[in-house]
Amino acid sequence: MTTNLNQNRHNAPQWKNMVVLSSFPENLQGLNDLASNLWWTWNYEVKDLFQEIDEKLWATTLNPIDVLKEISIARLQELEKNQGFMARYHAILEKFNKYIAEEPDATKARIGYFSMEYGLDDSLKIFSGGLGILAGDYLKEASDTNTNMAAVGFLYKYGYFQQQLSLDGEQMAIYTPQSPSQLPIHLVKDAKGNNITVQVGLPGRILNAQIWLVHVGRIKLYLLDTDIAENSDEDKTITHALYGGNNENRLKQEMLLGIGGVRCLEAVGEKIDIFHCNEGHAAFINLERLRKLIKHENFPFPKALEIVRSSTLYTTHTPVPAGHDSFPEDLMMTYLGQFPERLQLQWNEFMNLGRMYANNQGEPFSMSNLAICTSQEVNGVSRLHGEVSKDMFKDLWPGYDVSESYIGYVTNGVHYGTWTAKEWQKVYASTFGKGFLEHQSEKNYWSKIYGVADEKIWDIRQAQREKLINFVKDRLIKTWTERFEDPKKLLKIIQSVNKNTLTIGFARRFATYKRAYLLFSNLDRLSAIVNNPERPVQFIFAGKAHPNDKPGQDIIKEIVRISKLPEFLGKIIFLENYDMNLAKKLVQGVDIWLNTPTRPLEASGTSGMKAVMNGAMNFSVLDGWWCEGYKEGAGWALPEKRTYTNQDFQNRLDAETIYSILENEIVPLYYDKGIDNVPHKWIQYVKKCIAEIAPEFTTKRMIDDYHSRFYSKLEKRKRMMFDNNYALAEEIYQWKKHVSETWDSIYVALNELKATDSLVLGQTYKATIKVDLKGLKTEDVRFDFIITETNKEGKEEIISCETYKFVKMEDNLAVYELEVSPKQSGIFNYSVRMYPYADFLPYRQDFPYVKWL
Repeated sequence: MTTNLNQNRHNAPQWKNMVVLSSFPENLQGLNDLASNLWWTWNYEVKDLFQEIDEKLWATTLNPIDVLKEISIARLQELEKNQGFMARYHAILEKFNKYIAEEPDATKARIGYFSMEYGLDDSLKIFSGGLGILAGDYLKEASDTNTNMAAVGFLYKYGYFQQQLSLDGEQMAIYTPQSPSQLPIHLVKDAKGNNITVQVGLPGRILNAQIWLVHVGRIKLYLLDTDIAENSDEDKTITHALYGGNNENRLKQEMLLGIGGVRCLEAVGEKIDIFHCNEGHAAFINLERLRKLIKHENFPFPKALEIVRSSTLYTTHTPVPAGHDSFPEDLMMTYLGQFPERLQLQWNEFMNLGRMYANNQGEPFSMSNLAICTSQEVNGVSRLHGEVSKDMFKDLWPGYDVSESYIGYVTNGVHYGTWTAKEWQKVYASTFGKGFLEHQSEKNYWSKIYGVADEKIWDIRQAQREKLINFVKDRLIKTWTERFEDPKKLLKIIQSVNKNTLTIGFARRFATYKRAYLLFSNLDRLSAIVNNPERPVQFIFAGKAHPNDKPGQDIIKEIVRISKLPEFLGKIIFLENYDMNLAKKLVQGVDIWLNTPTRPLEASGTSGMKAVMNGAMNFSVLDGWWCEGYKEGAGWALPEKRTYTNQDFQNRLDAETIYSILENEIVPLYYDKGIDNVPHKWIQYVKKCIAEIAPEFTTKRMIDDYHSRFYSKLEKRKRMMFDNNYALAEEIYQWKKHVSETWDSIYVALNELKATDSLVLGQTYKATIKVDLKGLKTEDVRFDFIITETNKEGKEEIISCETYKFVKMEDNLAVYELEVSPKQSGIFNYSVRMYPYADFLPYRQDFPYVKWL
């Protein structure tokens, strides 16, 4: 018999949890406060402080929480004895505490801001691109201006993907989970120490979400998270990935953001006055608010709608209809089939809230249409995008011309402290003087840059470019060796990339309308530009394509292929995994920021604004923000107007224009240096760029615009609506009900223009309307005399709109008259439009009944 000598000699270990907490000297406890508030992300003194703690650790993490987790107690004790470090630490901590202690004006309306993503820092991966970066910058500015605001979003487990490239340039999407212990967040708990959760009904089950809190300076950002034990495995994944999954998952995300977002703010005790819906993703906030008013106040739907609309702003960022989220009717029925009953609506009435055309069976439910229908104020994100949005949504208000749309705009901006290099911030602070940061949208401060010596400006530009080139080399060495790329080619690239060469950057989401391929239309001509021995040029590209966007990924692959051709090694560079850190390096280091979107598909764009803050100039199509930003002698532009309707022809023309401007204007100007080796004419462009463009595109100007154009208006409207137990809401509801019941019975007895067949310039003609208003007041109805002409596109365009005046009652008929005086000769069309009117309506389309006579 054989005996196993190892038998019964050991058993399995019984592992137990052991938590080891960081131990900090008492004098350094404030480091935890600095690390736990994202205020550090836009204050370079704090970054410098954490870098001083451990330079190598900071370089690899760029995350204060990671630094504090991994730093040794011996190093902390060493720092505690360092008088210089302690002096800097105490000064920064005092500045931070003073900043945080300042409370917002409690008499102002509290704003609830809802967004699918926030780009605050790479350490908190809850963003993908422009929309998130804009929202993150906006929260930082709200903090700096002490705006009374709270925000809601998601804590994504994986965030957006990290980009890796294969040897042949194929994009690979890598998803890495975030660890809450490495993030500046904590769970929101109740007085008993239990996690606060919110619930949203899904088919046959309840979805639960816990709430994380992020401090963005003075602003509280609440993040919803469904990856908790109470949910099914399927529901846990709802907040796993940003813009991940299918359309059904997107609907569940947007139900959670909207319905759950409102419930979240209530659960944590926030009292919100104004609701700002950043893109249509969050439009369900208004359905939830309607439901509450109807349930708890017993209001009818139309009255509740008046109240909800009076305190809601919707911001659209999308310039094409296909970019707006919409859901098919069967999916809406599955997930929101019970909601119409709660709103006292029939199913078709509910679907009409999201339709462009009422009762249009089969039309999907658009989140943007819902947002517009339930919001008093709507805006685009640049002047041009505001006009594009008016046209895109014009069919929501039949009977009104696109030029009469109330949709406004606030042009986006960028957060100064986040995107401006430390070296430039120091120059601006010393040059512009006291009060600059509080008044950074005022040009009189920025104009002082003209007084700075050209040599100093050039030295900063040189130093920033050198930093970028060193970063590029390090990044290429790392990624090329990881991919086992040809070492000979890598060596050639490293030797070719030059810190003194004119450097042009192109970095953004790789969608086909961005036209990243435009530069490569003529490779021979491009080769001649980049390989000019006396005046070389180098291009740096970066950007991700959506995982489902094959054409966008193909553009990346083609650029990578071209960059490896012998004539373009070290001249055309593609850097993988575009993130905020890489974006900062680029906008702070390049000389020119190139942007070539298809007109008019760039809603705004903000990367070029960031370049301006750092003395880099834009070379862009006059689209988005550049329509407003372009100044001759401070950058370069491709025309706003298309020359060809055929896009291929337009692409060829734009490519030739790019080559020509590079060869004849940009490159010669950059290399035209004086005996002091400084390109003085180029520096004049840089100074004008900083002085005249930068102040117009800060988030300080942006948030001021939101206050003056929308928040103050909504605050006033909301208070009027809530006063005297919602008396105004009741008055509007009853008035609209009366008008709508009477509208079809209104009888027009006379509609007359006393004139011959032809009108004569300089003559006046009387137009008269006699109408039986069927019990409506004479001021309840107005009439417009509208003259149109056919424009070049074959569309009717309003050239004159004058309103009749009520003059008398005659035999129970209201008489309205107008004197018509032709202002120009030609062939025109005219008609009379009747519409309801009341002083308490914010605009005509608020009650879009129209009858043409």
